[in-house]
Amino acid sequence: MDPFERVPLGGTGVTVTRLGMGLAPIGGLFTPVGDEQAVAAIDAAWQQGVRFFDTAPLYGAGLSERRAGVALRGRGDVTLATKVGRRLVPGDAADGMWSEPSGAAPVWDFSNAGVRRQHRDSLDRLGLDRVDILHLHDPDDHLAEALTEALPALVELREQGTIGAVSAGMNQSAALTELARTGQFDCFLLAGRYTLLDQSGLADLLPECERRGISVICGGVYNSGILADPGQNGTFDYRSAPPEIVAKARAMAEVCARHGVPLRAVALQFPLAHPAVAAVVVGMRSAAEAADAVAMAALEIPGALWHDLVKAGLLDPELPVP
Repeated sequence: MDPFERVPLGGTGVTVTRLGMGLAPIGGLFTPVGDEQAVAAIDAAWQQGVRFFDTAPLYGAGLSERRAGVALRGRGDVTLATKVGRRLVPGDAADGMWSEPSGAAPVWDFSNAGVRRQHRDSLDRLGLDRVDILHLHDPDDHLAEALTEALPALVELREQGTIGAVSAGMNQSAALTELARTGQFDCFLLAGRYTLLDQSGLADLLPECERRGISVICGGVYNSGILADPGQNGTFDYRSAPPEIVAKARAMAEVCARHGVPLRAVALQFPLAHPAVAAVVVGMRSAAEAADAVAMAALEIPGALWHDLVKAGLLDPELPVP
């Protein structure tokens, strides 16, 4: 695939490269990154042709947005996404997930006024005057408020031209499908639910989006690690992978190895075969990881490999493949 092909999101004028850079890792996800490495990672992705970047206030409690702003300010032709739903307040968010203190901590807030304030605060941290995509971030337990308070705020921001596309990002498909039926969304970020190991998004969200012309961005294509490195200590959905998942990922890796193709290339490219999927977003924390993601996205995968995955019972024959 061409990882730098520009494709439109829904009926908006916003376009994204087929490969996007997820900016959670540069917020110090699990291990510290630091400003210099974070900026170098974004610069490496940019230099190789990535033009779509996805951040959030939650990522390092503001660190990711601030670092993204430093790296991306002054660069033209960038598509930038951030999120609302968690307002940052003074505090300390450093914990087992976020390893670098930022002086702030997130609190849930899907109120209309709160969403507008979060949008302004994000622009301040980024040092920019607009973002292209604004996601409702993990509204799973706040759907009523997200629909009645947050969504009207996003729609008005789109009408004002302050954002280009209204979106929501979640790691489940059922609630996103409910949101799709409002007719107000241009795209969605679906994390970990349309991958080699989990195609649950195919049951509801992807067909609904295809019918409505809503674009889907797939995140979590490695299911938080197991499809990048199916070792004994692999993680699946941010937990230790159960034995049956490890066994399946290893079996997939063995099929890939017979064709001389890394499993992570197959995992990265698989979602893009579905007609509703516009892009995949891959987390990158260093210049080396950015280079690897680009290489995996551009690698030519022989059709026989997909056939062998099906033949081995590791992939449903009805699934679209590249």
